[in-house]
Amino acid sequence: MSGTEPAVDLTKHTGPPHSAGPPDSTGTGAHGYRPPSPGAGRARRFWSQRRIPALIVALVLLGAFGLLLYDVAAVRADRPGMYWRRRLADELATRQLDDGWVIGTAAVAAVLGLWLLVLALTPGLRRLLPMRRDSPEVRAGLDRSAAALVLRDRAMEVPGVGSARVAVGRRRVKARARSHFRDLDEVRTDLDAALRDGIRQLGLARPPRLAVRVRRSAER
Repeated sequence: MSGTEPAVDLTKHTGPPHSAGPPDSTGTGAHGYRPPSPGAGRARRFWSQRRIPALIVALVLLGAFGLLLYDVAAVRADRPGMYWRRRLADELATRQLDDGWVIGTAAVAAVLGLWLLVLALTPGLRRLLPMRRDSPEVRAGLDRSAAALVLRDRAMEVPGVGSARVAVGRRRVKARARSHFRDLDEVRTDLDAALRDGIRQLGLARPPRLAVRVRRSAER
């Protein structure tokens, strides 16, 4: 998991834990879980609109083509061409392909082109997790920090957990907890079951894998 994944690290609240109740008349459970509806369609990742890269590319192309069009019109009007275009034509005619300036300019252009291709072919919005589609007309997403907060609360409901830290990624959830009483294996088993149930109730289209680690709290 990368270091940019959102994490929530809070101390245990003193209020009573949430109680689990029977399903209500709408078919949802105590935590709002609803079974998937068949035929609702596949949930895909959300695509970023890439406004800033598109604006930069548009401004650069507009300026370049504007200057070129102005220079061509000036030459057609029997005026000398702009200095930059004559200098560029001379450089292209005289410089060799192994020249440092040619190689450097080509490398910069290749990097910029690769960056634009990556932006065009990847969806972006890595912090937004697509949720399961219960209706073909509705698409929903869950922010990773919000998912981490929900799972952290579920972890704090496990008896023996004094503090917990949950990091939610696109493919994995990492939970680290400290226990101040009970056997560590029992706490780990209960915490694993609680978090797996919490991940299921988030309604994500691709439930991430879970990794749980429990340690004993430092004695004071």
